[in-house]
Amino acid sequence: MDADAGDRSGWTPHRREDGELVGWIRPADGVEAAGEDWTAVDVLGREVTASVDWLEAEAALEAHGLAFLADPWMLEREGVAPLRVRMVEVTPDRIVVKAEDYGDMSAASERFVVPWPLPPRLRPPRPGDPDGFTLSRG
Repeated sequence: MDADAGDRSGWTPHRREDGELVGWIRPADGVEAAGEDWTAVDVLGREVTASVDWLEAEAALEAHGLAFLADPWMLEREGVAPLRVRMVEVTPDRIVVKAEDYGDMSAASERFVVPWPLPPRLRPPRPGDPDGFTLSRG
């Protein structure tokens, strides 16, 4: 189950040694935690662990890391093919992605704002998704 965009006041930010936020540790199932009742949540609002102890939650966030933010993603749009995008900004309020520009810094890529936590319409690529390298004939 992913986090909702509601009250995060009981969540504790977890940061790497360099200070970069990698996620939060929150009471499991939204109740006051004791012992092994903590859940790790990544920066996209996805649960990384179920009910574990605090140290396991920290270790899970460290292992999960942030590398997935650099991966390509697919943005589902109504009535058209999914669009290959890259993450530009991730905050607990919103996620900003841009149309894939394949490293062309001079290209003006369209940007899209989607709500946090990660909505189902923003997802990792699947087999058969447009990749920008393959021309289709049809």
